[in-house]
This record gives sequence, C-alpha cells and structure tokens, in this order.
Amino acid sequence: MAEKNIIMTHLVAGYPDLEESRRAALAMVAGGASYLEVQFPFSDPIADGPLIQGACTDALNSGFSTDKGFDFLSSLTAETDVPVFLMTYANLLMAPGVEVFVGRAAKSGASGLIIPDLPYDYDEGLYKAGEMADIPVVPVVIPGIDEERLKAILAMKPPYIYTAVRKGITGARTTIEEETVRFLDRLSRSGAKVLAGFGIREKEQVDLLSRHVHGSVVGSALVEIIGRCAGENRDCSGDVKAFVESLLKP
Repeated sequence: MAEKNIIMTHLVAGYPDLEESRRAALAMVAGGASYLEVQFPFSDPIADGPLIQGACTDALNSGFSTDKGFDFLSSLTAETDVPVFLMTYANLLMAPGVEVFVGRAAKSGASGLIIPDLPYDYDEGLYKAGEMADIPVVPVVIPGIDEERLKAILAMKPPYIYTAVRKGITGARTTIEEETVRFLDRLSRSGAKVLAGFGIREKEQVDLLSRHVHGSVVGSALVEIIGRCAGENRDCSGDVKAFVESLLKP
C-alpha cells in the first residue's frame, strides 16, 4: 500500500509537562514521523491502556487545561509542516460546545480530529462542525464492526479512517491476524488513507502494515519512552528520535 513505511506518532500533551511534550513531538518529526497525533488528556479515556491513562492523569495533575492544549497545538503547528491531528474525548468538546471546540482546533492548525467516543451517528454535530470549519473528522473503526455501520462510514468518503488492528485498549503488543489484514485491505480499497494502530511497537509490525494501509500509529511505546526519561530526569528527544528512526529504517 505505502511505498515506504509511514507512521503517525502519538503523544499526550502536557506529559510530563508541555515543554517536554514539545521536545518529544519535534523529536518524532526529526525521526521521520509523517503525522503527529496529539492527545488532549481526559480523566476517563475509554480506549486507552494503562500507559496512556497514566500519562493523562499526570498531565492533568500538572495543570493541563484545554486552553493550554490549544496554545500548545498552535505553537507546534507553527513549528513543523507535519500534519498534526488532535485526539481527545467527547467531554472536552461538550464543555465549550462542539462548534466552538472544532473552530479552535482549526484555528490552531490541526489537520484533523480523532474523537473515538463520538461515532458518526451519535456525533453531537461533530461532523457538521468539521465541514463548517474545513477540518476532517476521522472515523474510528474496529475489526468486527457491524456491517451496516461500516458501509455507512465508507459511504461518507472520509479522507482518513483510523482503525484499531484489534479490539480492546491500547498498549499491549498486537499480533496482526489474517482476518485483520483482510479488513484493512477492505478499508484501503475505499480510497481513504487508513491509519492503523493499537499495540504497534516493532518495525516488523510497521513493515507488515505498510503493505495494507497508508500508515501505522505508534503510541504507547513512545509514551513509555517519554515516561522513562522523565523518571530519570533527562530530555527524551534523543531516545524518541532513535526509536522512530528504528521503525522506519530500510
């Protein structure tokens, strides 16, 4: 599918603090990431495993707020040409109002929105707000999704689709089954750029996925590296850059 390995790297804004988040993001870009997925932390994330949940908790305890998140996003998109996607959960959109939140995301330079708990048919106006603000909303699907729901999502002709390569939560290493590969191929035939994640932390996984999707999403492994560096009270940039490079080397 992809001529070369393409990855979207995930980070939690404000973990362990906003400055270190910025350094981590720029290190991901320097390492060769094609996309950044910036998560605004929320206290009860439904799709995240222990590593990302812990990072969200730490960021919130350190004073992260949505306002600070948008300032962070604005500075990041001004500093890099790599598309930055904003990922978060519905509660953060509901507080100011969906249209207001989406408008701020667009003004901050986000290239797309990933909101796992606002599906297209219960989206509280998210997709319409995305159209009005000219920012794509990325549907999130999983293997085993109801056939009629999948057909409805594909009929929307989204420019991107975000898919888990297994059910459950992020974090644990994933073995990519043949049935999953067939599902990924079907999504890719729709014409959307398919971004596939959950448990992707090895070059062999990225190599495999590159034959079936537009790009692989790498999250928990990077959050783990950032957390380890924070625990050792040192800059994470070198470790982050080296890890991303290891996933992309020929």
